[in-house]
Amino acid sequence: MGGVTVSLDDLPLREDLRGQQPYGAPQAPLPVALNVNENTHPVPDEVADDIADSVAVALRDVNRYPDREFTALREGFAEYLGHGVQPEQVWAANGSNEVLQHVLQAFGGPGRTAFGFAPTYSMYTLLTRGVGSAFLSGERGPGFTLTAESAADQVAAADSDVVFLCAPNNPTGTPLENDVVEAVYDATDGIVIVDEAYREFAPRDTPSALQLLQGRPRLVVSRTMSKAFAFAGARVGYLAADPALVDALRLVRLPYHLSALTQAAASAALRHADTMLAMVDDIVEQRERISATLEALGYTVYPTWSNFVLFGGVADPRATWQALYDRGVLIRDIGIPGHLRVTAGTEDETSAFLDALAEIGR
Repeated sequence: MGGVTVSLDDLPLREDLRGQQPYGAPQAPLPVALNVNENTHPVPDEVADDIADSVAVALRDVNRYPDREFTALREGFAEYLGHGVQPEQVWAANGSNEVLQHVLQAFGGPGRTAFGFAPTYSMYTLLTRGVGSAFLSGERGPGFTLTAESAADQVAAADSDVVFLCAPNNPTGTPLENDVVEAVYDATDGIVIVDEAYREFAPRDTPSALQLLQGRPRLVVSRTMSKAFAFAGARVGYLAADPALVDALRLVRLPYHLSALTQAAASAALRHADTMLAMVDDIVEQRERISATLEALGYTVYPTWSNFVLFGGVADPRATWQALYDRGVLIRDIGIPGHLRVTAGTEDETSAFLDALAEIGR
């Protein structure tokens, strides 16, 4: 009992999933893990205490199903987002990946396509294939940038049902301005998803795609609590869109998909948004420190509005990654030749990475 008797190839798997690899970044118990864009700062004690108290209260009624419409949480997200967003425009799920999956389940599917500009977040492809759609890749310009004209032309030519715009882009950190979003929206009749997972790390005076929601019923702006809110382990993502689009997502969500404990924890964290977001300034400071030091060491550093830095000019990315690993520092080889990516951690973690890299040399 329990032994392996067949391989994956022996099972009646969908043909379009054969040969595919699941998503997953390397996990290792190293002292400094800066490879998956987590917020490495711990949740402040006063916030953790309030979250624990809120979850304890929710536990008293855990024998009952949770609020299917997660009403209080949607109100909290609407207040946090601002820009006139109303609770009926908000949707949430177990991480932003499930939020995106809901959109694809409602507007993708067999015979339909999704489109994104490579390189970008690898889960877009996996989520698209998971609903039986084909993923089409466009091209970025020098430095992984996108112009409004180029983006619109490519989107119009692709004629996809769903378009992904990662703002800022993962894994490159590249900023994306609202003129690109507007041009892409006008170039397609499909759903346009602006993934703002790292939005809180962008300069405060730059506009969010939330400003574009009015009058654009096919526009979706997705966010996550995993990054700026240091809530990766809680798995909470959300989006803002036209109420009619939110209604469409109800058609595909599982019953009671957000547990009462998740709702309680997320609502408590939102009550302390100012405290949680105070960590962002420190992370941005460490990000800028990383960029400046990498440039001084002779690497190519790309502009980033995220909590990570992509750097090029790495002669042997695999060897450099391994040398850092051997020194207790885990970063990410994302498969772009000559490049590596590192998350901005705490001051001590940043120092450990920079010291190790300087020791290795180019």
